[in-house]
Amino acid sequence: MLSWLIRLLLALAGVITAWFVAEDASNFGLVQTIVAIMLVVIFLGAAIFWQTLRDRMRSRR
Repeated sequence: MLSWLIRLLLALAGVITAWFVAEDASNFGLVQTIVAIMLVVIFLGAAIFWQTLRDRMRSRR
C-alpha cells in the first residue's frame, strides 16, 4: 500500500518537474526529489490543518 502511494507521489512529481526541467537533464532526478518532498509537506500540512482550514472557509460564507 505504501509503495502505491510513493509511486503516485513520484509520478506526480515527475509530471510537475517535466514542466520546468528537461527529462534528459542531469539534475532531473534531484529536482524531482525536491518537488516530491515539497508535495509531501503540502499534503501533510493540509491534512494536519484540515479542520482549521475547513472552519475558516465556512466562516467566510
